[in-house]
Amino acid sequence: MNETLLFTILTLCALGVLAAIILYFVAQKFKVYEDPRIDDVEGMLPGANCGGCGFPGCRGMADALVKADNLDNLYCPVGGSATMNSIASYLGKAAVEKEPQVAVVRCSGACDKRPKTNHYDGTKSCVVAASLYAGDTACSWGCLGLGDCELACNFDAIHINPATGLPEVDEEKCTACGACVKACPKMIIELRKKGIKNRRVFVSCVNKDKGGIARKACSVACIGCGKCVKTCPFGAITLENNLAYIDPAVCKLCRKCVAECPTGAIHEVNFPPRPVKTETESTSEQKKSTLSEGNNPTRNEQKTETQE
Repeated sequence: MNETLLFTILTLCALGVLAAIILYFVAQKFKVYEDPRIDDVEGMLPGANCGGCGFPGCRGMADALVKADNLDNLYCPVGGSATMNSIASYLGKAAVEKEPQVAVVRCSGACDKRPKTNHYDGTKSCVVAASLYAGDTACSWGCLGLGDCELACNFDAIHINPATGLPEVDEEKCTACGACVKACPKMIIELRKKGIKNRRVFVSCVNKDKGGIARKACSVACIGCGKCVKTCPFGAITLENNLAYIDPAVCKLCRKCVAECPTGAIHEVNFPPRPVKTETESTSEQKKSTLSEGNNPTRNEQKTETQE
């Protein structure tokens, strides 16, 4: 009995040692070499694993950075230029300089501007609601306000304002990872350059309906009148499918379009308040206008002819 037990134990030990030797040689045969710099680069990345770089996580981004011949098409929006420059210096490569961006909500149809036409009583998800119907207002383009963007943000940078029913972005927390952009089924969120002194001018509307229909659905909708296009001295505004769009790369932030828009669909962000004209200045301008008309011989002749 003892001999049988001892033989069994020795046999099992021998099989275990043999299996270990076989596994060792198999592991050596099929092992994949991994550049040790990947670990170092991963440690230099923010570790947010947000997917804003286009990879599923920082590990995938680190692997791509190490293996890439150049970094032209690789950028970490969370770490920004500072992180990319550090990684580029470590790898002996050149990083591409990019202007910081921020998420912008292109819908200003608050509850008082865009009245509801029905009540949605389904799952509190924008994706689900968008797959079922156009929305609970007459505007089929605007924000549904159910907070998919808020849930998608890993940085607590966007929240639904209960008073307006619209998402609001915290510029200090926003990393421009693009998660909210992907989460929005109505595509009303856009990444734009932060701009000089964080100042931006953009059309806060994505409604492509004709002017009358858009205005009836929302009092602050873009009606495609084209006044902003005509007033822009830099050609930064285009009008397509009844909707104006301001190119941030061309816009010089002159804000002439803001004053020209009849519905207030164009927003200006982080600008100082416009100077308020006093009664004296207004009276002075009226006098100048009157004098100018009085000194205009053509207008005087027209007035005389009219009187005659």
